[in-house]
Amino acid sequence: MHIAEGFLPREHAVAWTLAAAPFVVHGARALTREVRANPESTLLLGASGAFTFVLSALKIPSVTGSCSHPTGTGLGAILFRPPIMAVLGTITLLFQALLLAHGGLTTLGANVFSMAVVGPWAGYGTYRLLRRSGVPLMVAVFFGAFVADLSTYCVTSVQLALAFPDPGSGLPGALAKFGGIFAVTQVPLAVSEGLLTVLVMRLLRQSSKGELARLGVLPAADATRGAAVR
Repeated sequence: MHIAEGFLPREHAVAWTLAAAPFVVHGARALTREVRANPESTLLLGASGAFTFVLSALKIPSVTGSCSHPTGTGLGAILFRPPIMAVLGTITLLFQALLLAHGGLTTLGANVFSMAVVGPWAGYGTYRLLRRSGVPLMVAVFFGAFVADLSTYCVTSVQLALAFPDPGSGLPGALAKFGGIFAVTQVPLAVSEGLLTVLVMRLLRQSSKGELARLGVLPAADATRGAAVR
């Protein structure tokens, strides 16, 4: 992630685009409903998109034809759910391909599927599972962001392995190779992203308790208590 322009075979690029498209269409409808129902959420939506754009623009060269970087999708997935992040992530990747030469247009579908679809769903699923198990909010936020980041690179490793199987060991060998190289840079990055996401969530809990309660991140009682104190 980002897989470079023209790096994937044409059939693979088309297949990943078709796989990602339904999630993006569904996300666009969810985003439209959210903005119409809650116009006040546009500021937080913009901040979530900006968080994703800035973090995912910090690229470190990794596997040939790709790179390592934070993804920033965990925060938006926790706040607004994964469908909306499919749209925000797609917009982020499109602008990065056009303005920063990160990724590309032919590989946009593959990059969207890994970073804007699988990452948010894996991170959100982890977050919800931990919260339902009684894990404290900030611990759940950390692991949600950590898994969103790391799962993106697991999918990218699969995408590259499918496109370029190892001549000797085939798909398993290529998957081990790509995944192993990514892990060197990505595990520390995922930990760092988890900690940064916790910091941002702490700031939001101080400044936007009402909005977090509406989104279901905080219990409604917390927002009421905060308003009473003010």
